Amino acid sequence: MLDRKRIQEIVGSYDRSNISVGVIASHSALDVCDGAVEEGFKTLAICQRGREKTYTEFFRCQRQGGKAVRGMIDNFVLMDKFKEVMAPAFQQGLRDKSVMLVPNRAFSSYVPLEDIEDRFEVPMVGSRNMLRSEERGEQRDYYWLLQQAGMPFPERIKSPEDIDSLVIVKLHHKVKKLERGFFTAASTKEYLEKSKALLKQGVIDEESLAAARIERYVVGPVFNLDFFYSPLEREYNPIELIGIDWRFETSLDGHVRLPALQQITLNDDQKVPEYTVCGHNSATLRESLLEKAFDLAEKYVKATKEHYAPGIIGPFCLQTCVDKDLNFFVYDVAPRTGGGTNVHMAVGHPYGNALWRAPMSTGRRLAREIRRASEEDRLAEIVT
Repeated sequence: MLDRKRIQEIVGSYDRSNISVGVIASHSALDVCDGAVEEGFKTLAICQRGREKTYTEFFRCQRQGGKAVRGMIDNFVLMDKFKEVMAPAFQQGLRDKSVMLVPNRAFSSYVPLEDIEDRFEVPMVGSRNMLRSEERGEQRDYYWLLQQAGMPFPERIKSPEDIDSLVIVKLHHKVKKLERGFFTAASTKEYLEKSKALLKQGVIDEESLAAARIERYVVGPVFNLDFFYSPLEREYNPIELIGIDWRFETSLDGHVRLPALQQITLNDDQKVPEYTVCGHNSATLRESLLEKAFDLAEKYVKATKEHYAPGIIGPFCLQTCVDKDLNFFVYDVAPRTGGGTNVHMAVGHPYGNALWRAPMSTGRRLAREIRRASEEDRLAEIVT
């Protein structure tokens, strides 16, 4: 892992009057850049050839007298593969332009984690050493951290032979490597039937199936809790709930829109839904549940400080479900900006807006933290 002091020295040499916010052009990049523009920063989108037009054409920023009047992407670079960010000359270019990089899931998915941890010498607004915790199966993954924190998460089922009620099987998709090959089963027999069908269809492979995590299924709605932790805050609680989102998943959401009789008629290729995330929507919680949500965030932040010093910095997302007794279970954790924060973009979210008395998205909250750190000469406290 890069010495944090090295990154703090680099950010200390930045021109604070000319900082740019950079991001890998995927996942939550539009929200990050929109928020940066709102807080007065120029933006840089790092694009991969073949998937760049959203950023290079459709959301390019137009400014008049320095004020953005359209779009949010000021500048972009185009490369054949995202992992080319590791080129020493490219990294030097980012440093020369005083770029602060906001990590998203695309960054940690397309660039090897070893490179990010050991060789990416660009200040990151967030927790570099926590990105690996998102990888299920790592020795100290987010399940390990949840356990250390005493936070509730779905019970793990050790073997398919132990399935005695509805479970969800978590593994990677065979073809769509960054997507899910999840499926549900209520018995060992159903597990074997579904896994056999998915193997035959090429949705999953034997290696991923052998390493899959089987969890008892929590029946209830899902809420992605988009929090923010500010290491700069001294007067108020540093934990903020910026917003809540939930997912649209294919082909699961297509299945639930069908009447039961129609579902029964689906053929073998259609019967088992896929859980590929394709969109998000906004949500709120009943007010009596908010304190439980904050309790989860407090436990998580405390655990990150104990086990991943300096702990979480900036945005993080606790992906939860709520059972019939209004108990939360955390089934996934994003130690960076979540995948659904684009629902906050430009308009903010009821919680963030109410807290800050202005349209406050996750992207804007990130940029506001950068601006405050710059104005108070405390950039070293928000980077790793």
